[in-house]
Amino acid sequence: MLAAAVGAVPGGNARPGQQQMATAIEESILSGEHLLVQAGTGTGKSLAYLAPALTVDGPVVVSTATLALQSQLVDHDLPRLADAVTPVLGQRPTFAVLKGRHHYLCLARLENSTEDEPEDALFDTPGRGGGGTKWLGEAGRLGKQIERIRDWAMETGTGDRDELDPGVDDQAWRLVSMPARECVGAARCPYGTECFAEASRARAREADVVVTNHSLLAVDMLAGRHIVPPHKLLVIDEAHELADRVSSAAQAELIPELIDRAARRSRPLLTPELAESLVAAGDSLAVGLAEAPAGRITGELPAPLREACTLLDAATRAALEKIGDVKADDPDPVRKQQAKAVLDDLSKTAQRLLEEADHDVAWVEKPDGGGAGRRALVVAPLSVAGTLATHLYEDRTVVATSATLALGGRFDTVARALGLAAPADPGVDPTRPHPRAAALRTVRPDAAPPGAGAARAGQPSAEDQPGAAHRDTASKPDPSKVDSSKAGSAKADGSGGDAGWRSLDVGSPFDYPRQGILYVAAHLPRPSASGLPAAAGEELLGLVGALGGRTLGLFSSRRAALQAAELLRARTDLPILLQGEEALPLLVRRFRQERASCLFGVMSLWQGVDVPGDSCQLVVIDRLPFPRPDEPLAAARAAAVDASGGSGFASVSVPIAAVRLAQGVGRLIRSTGDKGVVAVLDSRLETARGYGAFLRKSLPPFWYTTRPEVARGALERLGKS
Repeated sequence: MLAAAVGAVPGGNARPGQQQMATAIEESILSGEHLLVQAGTGTGKSLAYLAPALTVDGPVVVSTATLALQSQLVDHDLPRLADAVTPVLGQRPTFAVLKGRHHYLCLARLENSTEDEPEDALFDTPGRGGGGTKWLGEAGRLGKQIERIRDWAMETGTGDRDELDPGVDDQAWRLVSMPARECVGAARCPYGTECFAEASRARAREADVVVTNHSLLAVDMLAGRHIVPPHKLLVIDEAHELADRVSSAAQAELIPELIDRAARRSRPLLTPELAESLVAAGDSLAVGLAEAPAGRITGELPAPLREACTLLDAATRAALEKIGDVKADDPDPVRKQQAKAVLDDLSKTAQRLLEEADHDVAWVEKPDGGGAGRRALVVAPLSVAGTLATHLYEDRTVVATSATLALGGRFDTVARALGLAAPADPGVDPTRPHPRAAALRTVRPDAAPPGAGAARAGQPSAEDQPGAAHRDTASKPDPSKVDSSKAGSAKADGSGGDAGWRSLDVGSPFDYPRQGILYVAAHLPRPSASGLPAAAGEELLGLVGALGGRTLGLFSSRRAALQAAELLRARTDLPILLQGEEALPLLVRRFRQERASCLFGVMSLWQGVDVPGDSCQLVVIDRLPFPRPDEPLAAARAAAVDASGGSGFASVSVPIAAVRLAQGVGRLIRSTGDKGVVAVLDSRLETARGYGAFLRKSLPPFWYTTRPEVARGALERLGKS
């Protein structure tokens, strides 16, 4: 099956890691054993899991974190695979994409969109600060978008927002789509037989392969697993993102504008007194948020916020009782269900906040500097490992894969986050040596690098270079022998199902020691204040100047990225592209096309940029991407580990940094012909005892140096090539 699939890819050829991954998945399908697979960039992991998936008797679900990968699977990989394996299977496999209900056009909402009262539709912007009203010209623009959606509704066969080109903004789409909680169901809706969302679910129920996303998978688990069709095999690609997506799905928030909107929407169904009680609760929340400082709430809810939640709880309960059940003979069941759903969400969130449960974390969100902007009271689970252990693995085999699962050479940390029983206790410092951890052997800093280009006259040949020795003596062991034994008996009592699990690192087809250098600026002072330190700025200038551009700068803060851009614009003639100055896809396109350009940005660039070739030959990271102290969930999780006697920094902050750093470093080598340098301007990656080595073990095995002249020399040679 895999051979047929690979043969259908233009220029495709068999890759050992791809074959090992496919074989391991086949074994898991037969045994029912869950599988964690780390597959580096270039492995071809999508074909490695899709080919064996087609041998499963029954539907298979593939979940991705990003729309880019989802589109790649549906638009390219699956059609090509289906063509290739039809002669082998004797029939053409079918596939479908399944998205959340709000991704599809709702005909009932579309019909009523012009009837919405102005303050609830064209003039309402929930979540904005400063009163939430639009100026009249913007409202007119929104109306034109609605009319264009009406025209598109007469043509579309799917109602999928992603097929509307050009697209519309979120505010316009909210007016014509239906969140799942507000839907009355096909049986009660006058457009039930024409519903696009129901049609997508029907197609998914008939398909051999269903492609969905982590957010919908999370909602499916939390809702009792009735959204995604029943299946025997679940493949989770980009699995390092799953726990965060489940946390987001289990998160709830109270926003004054949303309460005000709920009061307006339900007013026709309520007495004036009940409607005013909702408005009063929203006003009380606005006052409480104005007085409360931004950040995590570490003790009891502040009195003004507790009072607001108490008022909201009472008001929503009374309103729900007054509205009653949605009945078949209601004059407008759709609007009645919408009002009930919003009120029910507000009621449950208020009650959840008032409970102040140990397993929840609450915090206040406010705009920086106290100006206009979003203000919210938010609550989220401290951990979702228990939720995943209970709901992810039951009655199906799970294959979780990513390029970043083995942190520090071990799968334990990610396994625990995914609800699987791991050999180590949760409070154990993951940066300590482990008997199964792959050894990290770095080349001597005083040795010559492996060319990042051709060897110069008078230097040893490539075979004699330290990089070749690194590859031969310090490469990863046979992947079939690395972490491939059972890692634990994961039970259904909250530790991941009865079948057990195993892990496998299939490596990467890239020759990292020959293709790239990891340079750590160990001579720089330890970073302290936010922004870009002067010494780091000078180091950045020297590195970018040696190469002549072609640099992707990944920064820890918007301020640091801006300072770096201003510095290079002032002291070089290179085209400097800064995230936020144009739409990101346009910036990435310019970065690919303009060979001397540099692209600087923040966290969204650490994963979303794929620029193979010589347009990106230097990746600069200004500092280790530890979570900020004001990130509420990370801070709360670290505090919980500290309270249990462990190290919150080692158990929470370091693994987060390891995943982020690996994703950022992975931007450099995207194909077998790529060459370049990753420069980390944070000396702690070399000097920090314990976690410095752990973080380096989490990265691809680049040739390693701390000598600035070595890095600049390699970049100068690349610049001349």
